[in-house]
Amino acid sequence: MARLLKPGTSWWETYGRCVAAAPEAFDSDRLRNLAGGEWQRTGIPGDHVTPVDGSPIPGPPRLSYAQAEEAVAFALKEHGEWAQVDLDERRSRVTDAVDALTEHRDLLALLLVWEIGKPWRLAMADVDRCLDGARWYVGQIERQLRIGTDTERRPLPGPVSNIASWNYPMSVQVHGELVQLLAGNAVVAKTPSQGGFHCLTLAHALMRRTGLPVTLISGVGSQLGDVLVRSDGLGALAFVGGRANGRQVAISLADTGRRHMLEQEGLNCWGIWDFSQWALLAQHLRKGFEYAKQRCTAYPRYVVQRRLFPAFLAMYLPVVAGIRFGHPLAVEAADAPFPDLDFGPVIHATKAAELSAALDEAVRGGGIPLARRSVGEGTFLDAMDTSAYTAPACVLSPPANWSLHHAEPFGPLDSVVVVDTEAELLAAMNASNGSLVGSLATDDEAFAARVSEQLQSFKVGVNKPRSRGDREEVFGGLGASWKGAFVGGDLLVDAVTYGPEGAAERLNGNFPDYSLYPSR
Repeated sequence: MARLLKPGTSWWETYGRCVAAAPEAFDSDRLRNLAGGEWQRTGIPGDHVTPVDGSPIPGPPRLSYAQAEEAVAFALKEHGEWAQVDLDERRSRVTDAVDALTEHRDLLALLLVWEIGKPWRLAMADVDRCLDGARWYVGQIERQLRIGTDTERRPLPGPVSNIASWNYPMSVQVHGELVQLLAGNAVVAKTPSQGGFHCLTLAHALMRRTGLPVTLISGVGSQLGDVLVRSDGLGALAFVGGRANGRQVAISLADTGRRHMLEQEGLNCWGIWDFSQWALLAQHLRKGFEYAKQRCTAYPRYVVQRRLFPAFLAMYLPVVAGIRFGHPLAVEAADAPFPDLDFGPVIHATKAAELSAALDEAVRGGGIPLARRSVGEGTFLDAMDTSAYTAPACVLSPPANWSLHHAEPFGPLDSVVVVDTEAELLAAMNASNGSLVGSLATDDEAFAARVSEQLQSFKVGVNKPRSRGDREEVFGGLGASWKGAFVGGDLLVDAVTYGPEGAAERLNGNFPDYSLYPSR
């Protein structure tokens, strides 16, 4: 059946709504940077296309090193002023910002659809998780700062610098910034180069209007890294990204003693052993394909007990066959609701090509292709560019020298490893030297308790997946998947505040040596 673009949702209609909502931040032809307390027509816009259909959209306006230095210097000044603002006023302004973001909730979500390919349902969930989480912290912040006690916590000596990935602009980046602001810190943030910069621009315009001390700049990470990581006076760094970039950031931070939270990738695995609840696992695996597994807590590998492999296959293949993907805004009729898809495109055409090449590489090396659906099975508009789309695929027993044997694909490319012993299962599940999450599917409670203790995963689920979590739930990683302070719940506030003057303090987290991270 022929499909049409849902009326009122085209890119340029969406961009026009941004210009109307925040004319200070959006020019008719380009975005602005938020530096020096004002939205400035500075920086060189880069070429960019939406992954949804390959059409051009305004790219991030990239600042020079010197311009970024000026922006950070102003943020340092603002931080000193904001740190003196009392908690009631901070809480009021953050609440006003959340209310303003809520008013533009649909527009923020539609930007996420076009910029990073999220289906409507998942884009709305990203926005709502940010807003709901921020409201929770507004209600908890007085307790978290221990106001009125002899252990009352204070803002950092400088602003928090934020370098985040493109996949969760609202529920990770903006949510984190709102908590940092509540705790009394000014914020410096860099837009991701691959996507999310329009959504972040609108969000920060609304935040700035309520008097929050936020700075938002764009630029090439390799060129601005020193400014955002090592500038004198910064109080902390919050980083989300891959291990290669995270390793460079950690090296750059090594001699600073600066607070940091470096979230990095890891190969999250399901281990399946002495198990029979296949219908339950099918539900979890189906949901796990959301957003094409482009999230830090996705599970791209299954480590399966050999005798259970036939039952696993009978459960898994129908799950893969039922995954729905395609253009996130392609509908059958003008009055039809948004498509209910598991995922749209991956972040760009180059990534789609990399995933296809990785599967071919595994098969050439002796891996067995268990599933390889065609992009043509997706739902699209006629004659549209589908180069950023990839279909679900899976390889059995990939070779040990496969480029993704120890790394996450960050896309809907699964792998299955069959094992005979508990030791083999542990070795396969710990292949990436640490991960954020891991899960065991088993009917044997004693096995689950024993093996969970040996998994190099920060969170371990038994017969259920684990996620990032927020509010009361702590988040972090083991091994190379995380460096620095753990976050989530009260620990997120602890990470961006200091205890009483002169008091010894040790943050919860992965630190090579606590002595390098004094309370001042």
